[in-house]
Amino acid sequence: MKTVHQGIWFGLSFVLLLAGWEAVCRLFAIPPFILPPPSAVLLAVWDLREQLFGLHLWATLREVLLGLSASIVFGIALALMMSLSRPVERLVYPYIVISQTIPIIALSPVFILWFGYELSGKIAVTILFTFFPIVVSTYDGLRAADPEMVNLLRTMGASRWQIFSKLQLPASLPHFFSGLKVAATYSVGGATIGEWLGASEGLGYFGRRASGNFQAPALFASVLLLSALGMLLFWLAGTIERRFAPHARTNTRKQMKTQ
Repeated sequence: MKTVHQGIWFGLSFVLLLAGWEAVCRLFAIPPFILPPPSAVLLAVWDLREQLFGLHLWATLREVLLGLSASIVFGIALALMMSLSRPVERLVYPYIVISQTIPIIALSPVFILWFGYELSGKIAVTILFTFFPIVVSTYDGLRAADPEMVNLLRTMGASRWQIFSKLQLPASLPHFFSGLKVAATYSVGGATIGEWLGASEGLGYFGRRASGNFQAPALFASVLLLSALGMLLFWLAGTIERRFAPHARTNTRKQMKTQ
């Protein structure tokens, strides 16, 4: 019921935002090439639906899903190796942190140079954006298990696999899904920047071309679809979390009530 109320309030606030945006554009006669009203943006989405939905949206979605999937696989694998091996953690973890001190937007052209302007280049840039939150959150989650519980299981004769599957893995799921939701939204930005740097299809490419031609409604239409794609991925990550880690939300609510 609470979720329904939140959805209603969001819907009302969103409608008011669009109405205010439309009113400002109309009352102050803002040129459409500077700030198009929402009606013009929606009209552009409809007029360009064959290009947007038939070609560019699917190209961006493919890059996002492939890049995010690769980040999940390699991020979890690296987090497991760091949690199981102290030397690996000491060797790798500092470089993971150092990689985030360099502006990602500055590294993106390097990845395009290495992997090319084809699909592999866009996937590489997406991985660059999404790898860090997944590997760090998963690693922190694997270390979040109660040490006293670990010692208790050991005294009861539990094997390393039993400790991992019964204690460490469930404890890591809330952290993993928190990182996944962050990475899901970042993945759209990564794919978009990859398309800005060089592409022949995708919403990022479409938006850059529309900006160069001063087609503001078309540009805002691509931004609208990119935003919707990011929200959809975030919602999917939350749905999977509720399915596989329902205790995470329960614990969070209990902590909020005690505070």
